[in-house]
Amino acid sequence: MRISARADYAVRAVLELAVRQANGPVKAEEIAAVQDIPHKFLEGILGALRRAGIVESRRGGGGGYRLAKDAATITVADVIRGVDGPIVSVRGERPTDLSCTGTARPLLPLWIALRANVRRILEGVTVADLAADALPETVRALAAEPSAWENP
Repeated sequence: MRISARADYAVRAVLELAVRQANGPVKAEEIAAVQDIPHKFLEGILGALRRAGIVESRRGGGGGYRLAKDAATITVADVIRGVDGPIVSVRGERPTDLSCTGTARPLLPLWIALRANVRRILEGVTVADLAADALPETVRALAAEPSAWENP
């Protein structure tokens, strides 16, 4: 599985909005500067997040972006889906749309299990969790495993 730059930047931008939510709308330029995201690229990402109902925008001098709903109701999976579509795909298709035959038959349940595990993690972490630096214990435990930090 690969997390695209678009998805990574989207999560960073939404997290930045969550942390600054009490201060009102945040300009894209500010998010881009603080998170080191190319401004034009970020504008496209914020547009996708707006269409997905994750952020809202306001024009004018006091305008900018803000979360469209409470950070505790937005999961990392929601953000990734908002900019990249399905979280796990095989050759661009959802695993449930695949057909594996012959000796490849065991691959289908493997791809389904992979998707289930990825979804379990990403749907179990909210933007509020990230903003509070309070990852769920299951995620912390996985990240604490020494092998998680190794690149085989």
